[in-house]
Amino acid sequence: MANVNANSVYRIAPYHYIHVLDQNLNVTRLEIGPKTFVKQDNEKVVLGPEKMITIPPRHYCVVENPAIKDQEKKIQFDESGQVKLAFAELEIRFAREPFPLYPGEILKQNITPLRILPANSALRLKAILDFEEENGEKRVAGDEWLFEGPGTYIPRKEVSVEEQIRATTIKPNQAIRLRARKECTDRNGKERVTGEEWVVKKNGAYLPGAYEEVVSVVDAYVLTEKRALHMRSLRTFTDDFGKKRLNGEEWLITLDDTETHIPSVYEEVVGVVDVTTLSSRQYAVILDPIGEDGKPQLGKKRLVKGEKSFFLQPGEKLEKGIQDVFVLGEDEGLILKCIEAFEDENKQQKSPGDRWMIKGPTDYVPPVEVEVVTRRKAIPLDENEGIYVRDIKSGKVRAIVGQTYMLNQDEELWEKQLMPNIEKLLIRNPLLEAALTEKLDKESLPNRNKSRVVSFRVPHNGAVQVYDYKEKKARVVFGPNLVLLGPDEQFTQLSLSGGKPKIPNKIKSICLLLGPDFSTDIFQIETADHARLSLTVSYNWHFDTSKINDPKEAAKLFNVPDFVGDACKSISSRIRGAVASKSFDFFHKNSARIIRESVFGLDENKKIRKEFYFEQNNLVITSIDIQGVEPVDQRTRDSLQKSVQLAIEITTNSQEATAKHEAERAEQEARGKLERQKILDEAEAEKARRALLELQALSAAVESTGQAKAEAQSRAEAQKIEGEAAVEQARLKADAAKIEAQSELERLTHARNAELGYVREQNEIEISKQTQLSEVEVNKFKKMVDAIGAQTLREMATAGPDLQVKMLQALGLQSTLITDGSNPINLFNTANGLIGNFSPKKQKHNPEDDVD
Repeated sequence: MANVNANSVYRIAPYHYIHVLDQNLNVTRLEIGPKTFVKQDNEKVVLGPEKMITIPPRHYCVVENPAIKDQEKKIQFDESGQVKLAFAELEIRFAREPFPLYPGEILKQNITPLRILPANSALRLKAILDFEEENGEKRVAGDEWLFEGPGTYIPRKEVSVEEQIRATTIKPNQAIRLRARKECTDRNGKERVTGEEWVVKKNGAYLPGAYEEVVSVVDAYVLTEKRALHMRSLRTFTDDFGKKRLNGEEWLITLDDTETHIPSVYEEVVGVVDVTTLSSRQYAVILDPIGEDGKPQLGKKRLVKGEKSFFLQPGEKLEKGIQDVFVLGEDEGLILKCIEAFEDENKQQKSPGDRWMIKGPTDYVPPVEVEVVTRRKAIPLDENEGIYVRDIKSGKVRAIVGQTYMLNQDEELWEKQLMPNIEKLLIRNPLLEAALTEKLDKESLPNRNKSRVVSFRVPHNGAVQVYDYKEKKARVVFGPNLVLLGPDEQFTQLSLSGGKPKIPNKIKSICLLLGPDFSTDIFQIETADHARLSLTVSYNWHFDTSKINDPKEAAKLFNVPDFVGDACKSISSRIRGAVASKSFDFFHKNSARIIRESVFGLDENKKIRKEFYFEQNNLVITSIDIQGVEPVDQRTRDSLQKSVQLAIEITTNSQEATAKHEAERAEQEARGKLERQKILDEAEAEKARRALLELQALSAAVESTGQAKAEAQSRAEAQKIEGEAAVEQARLKADAAKIEAQSELERLTHARNAELGYVREQNEIEISKQTQLSEVEVNKFKKMVDAIGAQTLREMATAGPDLQVKMLQALGLQSTLITDGSNPINLFNTANGLIGNFSPKKQKHNPEDDVD
């Protein structure tokens, strides 16, 4: 870089340049080194010294607003000496001698290496201006084409590089799916329309064209003996096997057709179908099978037995999947139903709706005309087990007990329904707990097999009544025993009174306990002097079972549904009648005798009997226990409590006297403590008064000090406010100055914009003028060429080479070559080097030949 001294002398080094502005003419010129430049007073160096631009081989740069050159590639200047520029134009310059930038030229893109494309890659180019290539091909703006490698791409200003494309490698069992972006011709020479897709299956590298795009890489489906392809046609076409496929048609491709398959663009893979394999103990029923003509037989079925392997054709499906052959043992059978008329293996004609049964041991595969209704197995039954069976033809229900039984084709298991309470009572043990109604209602129904015979174990000393609604007869079963209900039999439910006092329908049961047992009841009685008493009585009872072998006597046990409530009511009514004629004092002294006499009665000897017998149900009451007698009337209860209250009053008076004495003693002690506390309080008060005086003195001192401090603080606050006001005033003045400066800047900006607009319009006028002048020059040159003539120009161009040819012919030499043996020789240009250009050769335009 050259130095600048104080005398305005610029020493420009070689391959450097400066831009000098003549301030009188307002023209900028270029000065190139090596030289010493002396700046005049009216001149100004606006750029430099700057180093010239050096483009190494296989590099280029882009210059904006390049200088205009004439036919001899010399820079053109206007009348004022200013370099003429092609504004808004771009010029791409390649390797050459170092060159400067003329005033107005801009280095748009710095020195950049030429793009080298490897093999199997290309550049997608797009024309941004209409132009004609060296080979005569015309390009229109918007055209796209490929520059394929290997090679070096020479950029042009009329062409933009859209993207670099790499070839897609198609491996074995692969293909690529292409789509046309616009109408074009593919590499196989086939015309393609916009949006059309096709598949290329040839292995190797494939470079898509300018108007082609790779949609995806498609892998081939490998077919085996266990896999097939389910295909569907997207339009009518001819597939790879030469078969015409209609739109929407579906078919299967197996290993018999090909080992691998790549779907075309007109077909899609619905799915991969696995082979269906049947063993020797399996079979399958195919719905809508494909016939021999390749068409589906809708509504038909086909039976396939193992061992066999096959693929389900499109539209076919298995009715119930792969099914196992029915293998029947000795205790098994199948109920079959004919759904379509056919002739069985025994040459018997079967009609639709027929039912029959086959029994084991055997194996069976049902034909498509037969439906397997159910599979039956013999039901083993113990002596105390049974099932309900109904004949579906006659409707008759019977119980099978104590034998192994298998239902035939006309029989089915029948479910016996019981009332919810009976269901719950069947699982209860009546000896352990009573089934209370409220608890029974909350319990859930047990899970019972309703087709099994209902059984109930009658406990010892219990009885159960079973009523047959079909025969209209009842039977009583005494325990211990097992009751098995017939199809038309039901248990008799007992609703007994319970609680204290007795509440009707409190206890539910199906088993009647025969006793002995006891029952307790609470009821009210009234004496002759109107004293009302609550009496709690417990009595022992049992049923007379001496005649239970007689069915009529046994049935008496269930004649009274609520024997507990009936017995309690009878006993309570007898006791009320006997007590009503006795006074309270007499009853209080002789209550046990009165109650027993009223319940059991007197015999001929005026003695109390030992039992109370109920003829209607053979219930016997053996003894009565009086557990409690409590007055109900308030007056009676008050008289009984007077003596207790008097004893309580005497005890209370003695306790009050003792408490009064203790209170007086405590009062004397408290009075002495109070006097001592007064003296102590007066001493504490004197101490507090002295502390108060000391605090008052201290407060007065603090008050005087605080006043002075407050005055000082107020003066400081006033000075602070004045300072803040001064600061705010200064800030406002600064804002005002800023606003004035901004307004002045906006005024200057508007002025400069107007000046720039004026200069721009002048430049546009100048450009228009230069354009017209260049058109005149072009027309002038064209007319000169036309005047000389093409033949004359051709003879002038070939005069020199023809003379050289004649000289060689005169010397008798074919060619001469002299070399030292160490440097390579370009034999292609040897003759050209010896005799010059033998014939005129059309020179391609090379931007590297441009000169400054």
